[in-house]
Amino acid sequence: MSESPSASTGPPVYTLKLEGHLDRTWAESFTDFVLSHALEPDGSPVTYLRGPVPDEAALHGYLARIRDLGIPLLLVEREL
Repeated sequence: MSESPSASTGPPVYTLKLEGHLDRTWAESFTDFVLSHALEPDGSPVTYLRGPVPDEAALHGYLARIRDLGIPLLLVEREL
């Protein structure tokens, strides 16, 4: 039986897209993530958090932190 590609390359990488501009001080809550900012076509600011997520429990923990910050979550995407 062969291993799946994700098993041999480490945890899956997720991108989380948040409405607005998340200050870098809040990024400390997401230590393994890379934080970047962008503007939507309509000019509204968004924040991207991209990084490895070891398991589903960790993903739910990150999503709970975002909820607790009160920032609207626009996208959760797993890289294949």
